[in-house]
Amino acid sequence: MLKPKTTATRELVNLDGLWRFAVDTGDLTDPWASTLDTTLEAPVPSSYNDLFTDAKIRDHVGWVWYQRTVRVPRGWAGERIVVRLDAATHEGVVYVDDVEVVRHEGGYLPFEADITDHVTAGAEFRLTVGVNNVLTPDTVPPGLVKDLPDGRKQQGYMHDFYNYSGLHRSVWLYSAPATRVTDVTVVTDVEGTTGLVRTGVETSGEAEVRLTLRDEQGAVVATGTGAEATLEVADVRLWQPGAAYLYDLTVELVDGGTVLDAYDLHVGVRTVEVRGNQFLINGEPFYFTGFGKHEDIAVKGKGHDNAFLVHDFELIDWIGANSFRTSHYPYAEEVMDYADRHGIVVIDETSAVGLNSRISGGIADLMSAMGGGGGEEGFGPKMAEAHRREIRELIARDKNHPSVVMWSIANEPDTMAEGTDDYFEPLFALTRELDPTRPVTFVNVMMAPPNVCRVSKFADVICINRYYGWYVDTGDLATAEVHLEAELRGWEQMYGKPMIMTEYGADTIPGFHSVWDQPWTEEFQANLLDMYHRVFDRVDAMVGEQVWNFADFQTSVGIFRVDGNKKGAFTRDRKPKAAAHALRKRWTALRDGRTA
Repeated sequence: MLKPKTTATRELVNLDGLWRFAVDTGDLTDPWASTLDTTLEAPVPSSYNDLFTDAKIRDHVGWVWYQRTVRVPRGWAGERIVVRLDAATHEGVVYVDDVEVVRHEGGYLPFEADITDHVTAGAEFRLTVGVNNVLTPDTVPPGLVKDLPDGRKQQGYMHDFYNYSGLHRSVWLYSAPATRVTDVTVVTDVEGTTGLVRTGVETSGEAEVRLTLRDEQGAVVATGTGAEATLEVADVRLWQPGAAYLYDLTVELVDGGTVLDAYDLHVGVRTVEVRGNQFLINGEPFYFTGFGKHEDIAVKGKGHDNAFLVHDFELIDWIGANSFRTSHYPYAEEVMDYADRHGIVVIDETSAVGLNSRISGGIADLMSAMGGGGGEEGFGPKMAEAHRREIRELIARDKNHPSVVMWSIANEPDTMAEGTDDYFEPLFALTRELDPTRPVTFVNVMMAPPNVCRVSKFADVICINRYYGWYVDTGDLATAEVHLEAELRGWEQMYGKPMIMTEYGADTIPGFHSVWDQPWTEEFQANLLDMYHRVFDRVDAMVGEQVWNFADFQTSVGIFRVDGNKKGAFTRDRKPKAAAHALRKRWTALRDGRTA
């Protein structure tokens, strides 16, 4: 799906701001049919959970409603008019006046509707959006709704981050010609010093496709025609980790001498390959340093915020990191665009997290054993279809980002149970069918070592989350080091594939100190990370380390998580812990080719 842009033939109106807001407790009748009867207002984008002081809103399970009035620009007569939502978590429905125009499942990916037949250029219309936060055993991510004795509903889920809900990303109104570009696929390669930019263009009508590629100074470096073409770029400047270079591709639909539509796209020329136990970018071995992150800030929850976007990337640069994983869902497109422009490498992950009733928030089976949380993963046809949809939509959105070097199709699923290989093998095949140019992985959970996991055989890269020294061998780093190295050697011997530690770390209370290796102290967090790094440096197949987590984040796992997960190298408001300084010493040395 193309990101809406203002071009020579398209216009774009941002609909962010304060919208009327109402919680549906069962007393709303057709809330789209008239002006919402409410005094509440909610900002878009943001989660609604932390905005208000009413606990009934924060803990609400079910539908909420957003509404505003929109005026269509008067110059849009004769154009196709589209409403686009960058995300609605986890299900969204859109009404133009009293007409439903689109419904979508999946909380982190965009959807849109052509509303030309329902609006008039120069006139106003009522735009109403319903958002449903319910998770079931058939959704991705899964969950289970419990009916409480007093009639309230409680949402349970198996993932360790808060179920923030609402319109987390921007809402747009845009115009486009009737005959227009509907999709563009770009695949790059390199032959010697020549860059190859292979393009595939889909359109809504018949017209000649004309392609123009310009460098960062605006000079034309290649041209072509046709729905499928290969543009050759002499003396190509490659997109490199830490040194992004982006060409500008203009796709035009032409009828005679008239340009019917134009769409612009940034292109980074680079290659990605797995060879033996190495991960190669542009033919050179690449070692991942960075984090699993979250879209999580105070008050706004998962609401996208450009100030935090810039600050987070500045901290990533300060600490010397070169990558991150979009744990555990697709991030806002602004994040991906920024990574493209600044040379940050991304492992792009679906929202298939929590497909595992053996864990809850990283605490093995404790919740279900004590009668709370838990649930059963589906792994059935409905979940599989939701999972396939998520993979299709993620690749359709992010396939052209040079920063994206690998797809992760799930985080910590149960890969021990019989039949999980039958569930995952078709998903790996689908991902490779949709994009044969990038490696595919999933993230392995601690209870599934190499001799137990049924799914790692399908992955191009072994990504594992391990907590030796924290959940296992708690506080005993010497024993943890032995066990960690033994397991990594087992993976290396069994598979011979590149390995990335996609999660490792320890909860840490900022300001808590000790002269001993005491869990929860800043010293222990730094020492634990140092222990992991010693082991990584001894294992040849290790090609990356991504600490859990970039910053502390909100959860809802009760007594096991006091005001959230505290494994961040930074606090939730982005203040560095001691571990951040230790990581900076190691990662800047790796980046500069020095010994830490």
